[in-house]
Amino acid sequence: MFGFLNVYKPRGMTSHDVVAVLRRLTNIKQIGHTGTLDPFAEGVLPVCIGKATRLIEFLADDKEYLATIQFGASTTTCDIEGEINFTSDKKIREDEVVNALKFFEGEIEQFPPIYSAVKVNGKKLYEYARKGVDVEIKPRKVIIKKIELKSFDNNLQQAQILIECSKGTYIRSVADDLGKKLGCGAYLIKLIRTRAGKFNITDSLSLDGIDVEKNLINPVTVLDLCKAEVKEEDIKRIKNGLPIKNNGHAGYVILIYNNDVCAVGMAQGDNIKLKKVFL
Repeated sequence: MFGFLNVYKPRGMTSHDVVAVLRRLTNIKQIGHTGTLDPFAEGVLPVCIGKATRLIEFLADDKEYLATIQFGASTTTCDIEGEINFTSDKKIREDEVVNALKFFEGEIEQFPPIYSAVKVNGKKLYEYARKGVDVEIKPRKVIIKKIELKSFDNNLQQAQILIECSKGTYIRSVADDLGKKLGCGAYLIKLIRTRAGKFNITDSLSLDGIDVEKNLINPVTVLDLCKAEVKEEDIKRIKNGLPIKNNGHAGYVILIYNNDVCAVGMAQGDNIKLKKVFL
């Protein structure tokens, strides 16, 4: 099997748990996901089956989330699973949330949560946190393309916010920073990933009773790189790892034969030099 699956990861499972289930179902070891979702989060988790794992780097990596944020407190993990370390009696209004969100649009610097898998000096941050060891956390630049309030419950002091962002954006940090901006504290109580690249929640599949082979997505349909149809006479050269003629392409090129990805190459002048071969 060769292709992608658009899986709906349920709350409570790790992304690795999803991969483990699919390995048992298919008896295929070469399976990987394209971006970790926290166990308490749910939603779109693209999974690569077979040699499609070698195509992960060529998938679009922008994300979209629907986040539910609780105001009036902060937690150690910036989400519902942590311990409350700050509380406030301050009540905020819907218009205050809307105005505060404007400060998160575009390229911003963000500190990843201390309970995260970001590595510092070879160790993951959560390893330091669990041992109570202080460590310097450096901010990282991320891009938030869109952030908008979808609903606000004044009585519960909860907001549902849609966020379109670049790879590596921590929505937990957005919630925590939003609480600081409003002076009342905030943390994430629910997170749904609604899109990852070209994989949308409306097309995602539950793991229960999933037919992997039937629902495999042809990589041709979701890869954003330039595509080039190759002729039968090119196949022998591709199998032998030899370059083929370039017809005006630039950068990375997906080579297609009979509507299947047969190789990925790099255009260099008059030739396309092969980088990965799937024949």
